Amino acid sequence: MPESEFVTESVTVDSLVLDLLEWIGPDARPYDEVMEAWRTSCPRLPVWEQANQLGFVERGTGPGGDPVITVSAGGAEHLRKQRSFAPS
Repeated sequence: MPESEFVTESVTVDSLVLDLLEWIGPDARPYDEVMEAWRTSCPRLPVWEQANQLGFVERGTGPGGDPVITVSAGGAEHLRKQRSFAPS
């Protein structure tokens, strides 16, 4: 793979990781819902895997014992730094 393709894919995955963190939001989402929306078998777009590897998401247990996904403190900080908007 040429280096330019690798850089483009890396930027794409990084941007999609930020989209994932925004999509999860401040509240927990059911694990099944997250997997349905974000799991991919494409080796070039490992968004869910990247977010996990970087520690940006956490697995927990919601009401009724169902598995949930939340944005970790590190993920929230990364999102804030990367997608901070200037006040209007």
